[in-house]
Amino acid sequence: MSTSPVSDELSFEDGRALPRPAEGVWPGLQDPGSHRLRMTVARGLMRAAVRRMPMRLLWPDGTVEGGGGPGSPTMRLIRPEACFTRIGRLGLIGFGEGWMVGDWHSDDLVGVLRCFSEHIEELVPRPLRRMRGFYDRGQPQEEVADDALVSQQNVHRHYDLSNDLFGLFLDESMMYSAAWFAGPVGPDGQHTESLTTAQHRKIDGILDLAGVRDSSRVLEIGTGWGEAAIRAARRGARVTTLTLSVEQAELARTRALAAGVSDRITIEVRDYRDAVGEYDAAISIEMIEAVGVAYWPEYFRTVERLLAPGGRFGLQSITMPDHRLQATKSSYTWIHKYIFPGGIIPSVEAIERTLARHTTLRVDDRRSIGPDYAETLNRWRATFLGREAEARALGFDDVFVRMWDFYLAYSEAGFATGYLDDWQFGIARG
Repeated sequence: MSTSPVSDELSFEDGRALPRPAEGVWPGLQDPGSHRLRMTVARGLMRAAVRRMPMRLLWPDGTVEGGGGPGSPTMRLIRPEACFTRIGRLGLIGFGEGWMVGDWHSDDLVGVLRCFSEHIEELVPRPLRRMRGFYDRGQPQEEVADDALVSQQNVHRHYDLSNDLFGLFLDESMMYSAAWFAGPVGPDGQHTESLTTAQHRKIDGILDLAGVRDSSRVLEIGTGWGEAAIRAARRGARVTTLTLSVEQAELARTRALAAGVSDRITIEVRDYRDAVGEYDAAISIEMIEAVGVAYWPEYFRTVERLLAPGGRFGLQSITMPDHRLQATKSSYTWIHKYIFPGGIIPSVEAIERTLARHTTLRVDDRRSIGPDYAETLNRWRATFLGREAEARALGFDDVFVRMWDFYLAYSEAGFATGYLDDWQFGIARG
């Protein structure tokens, strides 16, 4: 089977040039390095894995192998040697980086990633899993330290990329979390209602779980671009909402003013641990994933401290199975390196354990909307890819566009296969 080193002469099958990562922007991506043994092992593991999955591996010389037939998801190798060297040196980080620079491609990226997600437990033989430490050194200490400045820097690296970038693919609600769909499904398998309608249902669900009503004093941890605070204020609540993103805070203030509720919303650029006051309700929508395992107790103790007697907490969190959390909570992943530094996805059990051991808070209501996240991400990705020229016009290069495409597809695959879930919790103070 043919292999090929990194070469500027190669291109995608449609003739487009492969991305050329700039050293100052994408350090380390230009050259996959050289490690013949690791490359050979990674290639052997990949070939063995695809034989057990309903997908195909297509080599540059036209050779096809794998367990899938015609029409099944196909991973097209463009620079096999570079691709497998990256995987051999960096594991799944290298797999994602190979996509970013064009070492491999697929017309059905979500399908390929779904195959890997569904077979995650069997990709690497058990004896070889013990060698994970050779390439996985854990999350950098500077990204997980218990420091408000570190938290702000982590937030800045993602949420302060550009409000205009997020505006390219989010709906008018500017909600960057799972929507909650209902109603009829069309021929394409998607719900016929708008994403905005589904996002508002999600927000209302959290507000209901937190008992937010007219005159409620509400604390929100994680402002986003302000839609949840606006919706709470329209119920007659007074809202204090906290964010570490300066860009998000500025746009949230503008949106609250336009909605006519700015007099009932206070937006603060402040770490949640520094919050003061007493509140009838607290809400937090997909922010706990940025907290870190070691700091979950303090996160929930802070909520407990700020809630008035009888107060309630509406929490929405992405989750993973508890056994996967235990196996990967110290790992450094592609998502950490390129998308969410310092983050970790909890399990339902981990949330309940932390509440029981460190607070008097308890979950008394819950619902899963994980499958709806797959549809949310599918819509986001379709919109983003339809506007990728605009992303480039904002100053984001081809490597970034492919990185963002991989991130959205990777996430969609995780929710579509059930590897990831998303829960809304109603939590009462004891």
